[in-house]
Amino acid sequence: MRFSCVLFDLDGTLIDHFGAIHRCHAYAFRQLGRPEPTMAQVRAAVGGGLEEAITKLGGANQLPALRAHFLEHWKKTNLEDVTALPGAHEILRALHATGTTCAVLTNKRGYAAREVCDHLGLTPLLQAVIGAEDTAWIKPQPEFTRHALQQLHANAADTVLIGDSPFDVATARSGGLAFVGVTTGTHNAEELKVAGAGRIASDLAGVARELGLDLAAAAPRH
Repeated sequence: MRFSCVLFDLDGTLIDHFGAIHRCHAYAFRQLGRPEPTMAQVRAAVGGGLEEAITKLGGANQLPALRAHFLEHWKKTNLEDVTALPGAHEILRALHATGTTCAVLTNKRGYAAREVCDHLGLTPLLQAVIGAEDTAWIKPQPEFTRHALQQLHANAADTVLIGDSPFDVATARSGGLAFVGVTTGTHNAEELKVAGAGRIASDLAGVARELGLDLAAAAPRH
């Protein structure tokens, strides 16, 4: 099925940034003399925004201190180990070639999301990168989705959201969007099904097939 607008989650959907995210949470916990969270714990906590992740990992009473240390380390090291997931450039190029509007809708802070998209060369293929602190809302609040659609001059009926977590499923539902889940991030197919996802792919090539795209045709010629 073709859509005129495709919104992508970022972490675990277009990029792998979990090494940096885990490193900064571990740093923050060390500064407070607390045991570092494991990668598995961090992956299970993310998706709802930094504040929610910190609260899940360390408790609400430690949120201000942990957030300050996290952001201190993040601003110094966040681009040291981030990669685009396989197929990220290809799916964006394929959509771009069909005239589809593409944008990122993420609970990562907007400035950080734009920085990493610039770093990985994704920005030229995107009409917008919208994240936390760009508005008063985050996913899955419907106001956040409506803001994005207004910025993109798109409508919900012709838009699909691609994401890896139940937060993304809830965002699509609350915003009236179609949804395709991908299991390259924080949740497996069964967890996404339980959250309400009907269409699920194992990677971005599978997402492309769900959208009726041929990634081979979008691959760069050598």
